[in-house]
Amino acid sequence: MSLDKATVTRIAHLARIKVPDAELDHLVGELGTILNFVEQLNEVDTEGVSPIASVVAARLPRRDDVVSDGGYAEDILANAPERTGGYFVVPKVVE
Repeated sequence: MSLDKATVTRIAHLARIKVPDAELDHLVGELGTILNFVEQLNEVDTEGVSPIASVVAARLPRRDDVVSDGGYAEDILANAPERTGGYFVVPKVVE
């Protein structure tokens, strides 16, 4: 794809980037190189290739989804200043 100064100026305006006129020639070349690379990537045949999240075929270890109380109730309540019947006792805040 061929770019000119007017196109680069328009892209900079749309991106809300202030580009000095002295840098436009350099950006024309840089953006042209990037777009040529993207065109090369578009030529790659990816038919039948499934998308992947990782190049390593690994599965995360999983545990059974079992509901429990955690088994630490006594350890947690040991730090409570006051408790009753397995619960924290807190001061009344609503009248």
